[in-house]
Amino acid sequence: MTSHPSHPENSKPVFLFDVGNTQIKVCLAYPQGLGQCYCLPATNGETADSLGLTLVSICNREHVAPESIQAWVLSSVVPPLTGLLRTACARFFDCPALFVPGDFSLPLDNHYARPQEVGADRLLGSFAARHLFSDSILIVVDFGTATTFDCIQGNAYLGGLICPGVLSSITALGTQTAKLPQISLEVDALDLDIGTSTRQSLNHGVLFGFASMVEGLTQRLKERLKAPRARVIATGGFASKLMKITPSIDELAPDLLMQGLAAIYFENLSSEKN
Repeated sequence: MTSHPSHPENSKPVFLFDVGNTQIKVCLAYPQGLGQCYCLPATNGETADSLGLTLVSICNREHVAPESIQAWVLSSVVPPLTGLLRTACARFFDCPALFVPGDFSLPLDNHYARPQEVGADRLLGSFAARHLFSDSILIVVDFGTATTFDCIQGNAYLGGLICPGVLSSITALGTQTAKLPQISLEVDALDLDIGTSTRQSLNHGVLFGFASMVEGLTQRLKERLKAPRARVIATGGFASKLMKITPSIDELAPDLLMQGLAAIYFENLSSEKN
């Protein structure tokens, strides 16, 4: 879904940020599409200067002048990083840092009992899915620090499920079992095999275990929604691996949140001009 558009001189880009607990995903975006995505560590040792200099380096690599950036558009689930991000933006780019939601309202009816409890990433992913797909009912599966399932019906965000994440599960397992080997989580077979080594047992256990979780929960959600044809959209780094071994994922959208950030910014910009 990522495009790599040409960059007309009169087309000013924006910097998009998906700020998670373990990494900050960034990319430049233009009205005609997304640029290359980059992943930076979301560590406590990051400073406004180190982050700003890294982003200037990305601009140089993409042949974009930092002063040409219209705005930073951010979705963050890490409130302590907000001040750092605003400082880096002001010092190195001299443009507004706009947060979603917050500076932009997402055009979804939030059915959560306490709407403010929904993570920005879950709402933004749901908005992006609604923007990209016309199906009445959608289920978005996001493989991040946690694995989340979010349900969208029409223009309503209904809520969803939160499950353990892939990497966090492996990390938790490794802290309790020191002798377990490191695994690659590479799909070495399209069908479940009985592991004949600890490495194979772990690899197939994690891969097919999460595949079964996706199959089971999406099926139960479809029954709950009375929507057997609901479209299942997967995003996050692990999604492409699971799509190879489970038929329950209909669409792979690796840059779903970036698509949502770009859509909400450029749509608002267009409406302001009109």
